[in-house]
Amino acid sequence: MTQAQVRLPRGRLALAAAFFVQGAVFALLVTRIPAIQERYGVSDALLPVFLAAVPVVAGVGSVLAERLVRGVRPSRVLRWSQAATCLALVWVGGGQGVGQLASALVAFGMAVGMLDAAMNMLGVSLERAYGRSIMLGFHGAYSLGGIAGASLAWLGAHEELSLLVLYGPVVAVLSPLTLVASRWYVDDEKHRAAEKGGERQGDEHPGEGRLPGEGRHPGEERHHGDERHPGEERHPGCVGAGGRAGGAVSWRLLLPLCLVMAFAYIGDSTVSNWSAKYLQDVLGSSEQLATVPYNVYMVTTLVGRTVGDLAVRRLGAAFVVRAGSVVASLGFAGVTVAPGAWSGIAGFAVLGFGLCVIVPQTFVAAGRLFPEASEAAVARLNVFNYVGFLVGSPLVGALGDAWDYRGAMLVPLVLVLVTLACASSFAGPGRYGGGHERPRAVDVG
Repeated sequence: MTQAQVRLPRGRLALAAAFFVQGAVFALLVTRIPAIQERYGVSDALLPVFLAAVPVVAGVGSVLAERLVRGVRPSRVLRWSQAATCLALVWVGGGQGVGQLASALVAFGMAVGMLDAAMNMLGVSLERAYGRSIMLGFHGAYSLGGIAGASLAWLGAHEELSLLVLYGPVVAVLSPLTLVASRWYVDDEKHRAAEKGGERQGDEHPGEGRLPGEGRHPGEERHHGDERHPGEERHPGCVGAGGRAGGAVSWRLLLPLCLVMAFAYIGDSTVSNWSAKYLQDVLGSSEQLATVPYNVYMVTTLVGRTVGDLAVRRLGAAFVVRAGSVVASLGFAGVTVAPGAWSGIAGFAVLGFGLCVIVPQTFVAAGRLFPEASEAAVARLNVFNYVGFLVGSPLVGALGDAWDYRGAMLVPLVLVLVTLACASSFAGPGRYGGGHERPRAVDVG
């Protein structure tokens, strides 16, 4: 068994653990916002300011991650930003006074921005090494972590545990897990000089191994005599239409993916922030039943991501993204016309199954467009994750108050459909996931 056959599956499992932990930690924060507001005495007028600060600072953290990975391996950025995120969660739970809450949320946001960027950088490079779609599985681990975190938050609320008593033991378990797993993260060392001067030859840090084919241009490794698909034309230093041989990221090429990312998160934030209110105020459900839509949405998101990689391998990334956009729009349409609570819940379930495939494939598409600058492309794209969160909830809320919440649901419906016009950015000739997988001499698991 070769070193790559051992390293890559181990790195894949370690990265999935990082996604799981991040999903759990984030869910523990956002599902306990009412308890955080009560603990610190934050007024209803001030609460939106605190909540908006997290994605704003996270965007700054993503930009910082782009700069850091020019000289520091993404695995190291991920390792320490994940530790910082866990510690910031404990700080949120155990701080004293509004000033400390503000500081803790700023620290949490900064760490999350760096973490999200680094995590997806490693996911993109690891998928490139595998030569087949695996990115949806990582985001599936995130969804599973979100379900676990939300369940723990429900238990803490049911048992009336303080935030510190809830967060402390969880972080005490998860932090060592991520630090141990980080030993096996796999970096893409395509053309980066080693930190602190001089490229190291044959001196890899444990668990921070290079991907197969290092020293070659990413995506141009030879497998089985460097087969090409029929009709594929070789472009020097370029993998697929729109790819660039240089290390620069073209905003013109990245912009369609940025819009897709923002629109997807507008849809996601609509569910997380307004599904309960919609069910209760518009569809007349009970308070208890109003908590169901988001849980159902999370479950169908997990299911969709679990089977999504197989769909990409069989049908191609562009087809899966198009299908996901159509299904998500049908879900929003079902919510908009729902006559009652259970039909509304069914609409949110369909929505989760469609929307879940878009974000992971958007990160992968950015890596394919800019193979020599994939870290920068992923970090910049990640900023639009937070743009979607910032825009989505206030937009739907304002439209709902001024007009009608049924009508407000049409806005994310239309925005999700815009993805159809951008679907050509998700695939190109000769790319794995573009309708067929890249052939490999050895399957690494």
